[in-house]
Amino acid sequence: MASREEITVCEDEVRSRYSHLEKMTDLVAVWEVALSDGVHKIEFEHGTTSGKRVVYVDGKEEIRKEWMFKLVGKETFTVGAAKTRATINIDAVSGFAYEYTLEINGKSLKKYMENRSKITNTWVLNLGGMDYRVVLEKDTMDVWCNGQKMETAGEFVEDGTETHFSVGNHSCCIKAVSSGKRKEGIIHTLIVDDREIPEAVE
Repeated sequence: MASREEITVCEDEVRSRYSHLEKMTDLVAVWEVALSDGVHKIEFEHGTTSGKRVVYVDGKEEIRKEWMFKLVGKETFTVGAAKTRATINIDAVSGFAYEYTLEINGKSLKKYMENRSKITNTWVLNLGGMDYRVVLEKDTMDVWCNGQKMETAGEFVEDGTETHFSVGNHSCCIKAVSSGKRKEGIIHTLIVDDREIPEAVE
């Protein structure tokens, strides 16, 4: 038979584990946004009786407004290391139904992600039991790994360029080679310990 003290401790543990979920009774929308520094989760609470608005980014409260008489409108905040601008639009659809849309840098999430796939390359790999997400920003040639901007060294080689960096004790290189086709442009390949890593689709 467990003592009363043990039971209280267990109840407190359960309560604290679920308090984040308990508070989120008005959760109306969840989005996952892949940025260079990682995939961020945006959650939005909207109390349609109180007008309450709460925005969470990666589980951390960014905005809280309790009594709002206007139930429609927008909330703007930033996401990730680069402080990317995000806006949640709240629109009335009919009666008491609402539609919630997320914009990133002024574009709809879908448009933003389509554009992003043109200007970045992403690779997901496992090294020594650890998962890594490597992102190349093609316009700046910045390389990110698990949310950190990497120190890189670039060099020109016979058929293009190589950007060198290391992850743990693994040597990594992103090769940039012209495809020879105008539409395809430059092909970027990640090589880790002399092994080519296939590109991830996000």
